[in-house]
Amino acid sequence: MKKPIRVLIADDSAFMRKVITDLVDSDPELQVISAARNGEHALELIANLNPDVITLDLEMPKLNGLETLKEIMRVSPKPVVMISHLTQEGAATTLNCLDAGAMDFIPKPSGSISLDFAKVAEDLTEKIKVAYYNFKPGIITSTPRPRVETIPTSSLNLARRDMVVALGTSSGGPRALKEVIPLLPANFPAGMVIVQHMPAGFTRSLADRLNSESKIRVKEAEDGDRIEPGLALLAPGNFHLEIEQGGVIRLNQKPQLWGVRPCVDYMMETIAPLYGERVIGVILTGMGRDGANGMASIKKYGGQTIVQDEETCLVYGMPRAAAERGLADHILPLQDIAHKIVQLLEHKR
Repeated sequence: MKKPIRVLIADDSAFMRKVITDLVDSDPELQVISAARNGEHALELIANLNPDVITLDLEMPKLNGLETLKEIMRVSPKPVVMISHLTQEGAATTLNCLDAGAMDFIPKPSGSISLDFAKVAEDLTEKIKVAYYNFKPGIITSTPRPRVETIPTSSLNLARRDMVVALGTSSGGPRALKEVIPLLPANFPAGMVIVQHMPAGFTRSLADRLNSESKIRVKEAEDGDRIEPGLALLAPGNFHLEIEQGGVIRLNQKPQLWGVRPCVDYMMETIAPLYGERVIGVILTGMGRDGANGMASIKKYGGQTIVQDEETCLVYGMPRAAAERGLADHILPLQDIAHKIVQLLEHKR
């Protein structure tokens, strides 16, 4: 029998420490070895106990979650899952934590003292395991560095303007998107639709952040939006995004697929028959198999496909699922993907 994954919990609420401990210990593959009452206490316990995975609450006295995370990554990098808060400020800080090296996060369903935390128990234990088995210090602790070469753009002025890029990602996606979207040039001739597995309340902050760092416009999608050149529409958390004739965006709350909503397959399978050979499908880092069926649909209708390679993925689940089915026309390191998208568009005139 395998040794359990040893987990350290850090939360300033004694009640939440007990709740999270019970949830984690309910999984036979996991074992809580201790619980810290604040960030400073967590750093002491990490030094003494050397846990396999750490869960960090965002808001703690003395050292908050982000400050504690940065110190962990500076001294001895370890896989960390953040326990986040469903507020605008909490969402922004959570994105900072993902930038600083956290593997993933779990939202507290209804505040710091929550009796319904059990709703996310399965998600929490799964993300702890994914964090443990996929932790790559070289990726998670590095500062995202897009390629420094300027993407040639003059030829894009001649490219057709009825193309669309359909992109899906999950774990590690916020960091990966920062190495793709900001590289796209201001005269980007295609529309873009993005599905990032992320709970409600966090996608708007992600869209706003990408918009502030990019030459193209990025926004959280709203029902009735239209796909248009130079605009990237990000599916809102807890809503599937589908496309109708004329590139009209429709949001719905159909049942989850692959345990997620929004779902990449829903988006790609509706866009493929409408746009045919005018679609470029992209799958970036993420756990699970979402997106493979969508990429199959894009291929079926004549579109082209790009998959992030294993070496640069934080979690090589979704890209692997597409690649193993032979659905990837191009398997590339993350830093080359924006260039390949532009190159493919240049040849569509």
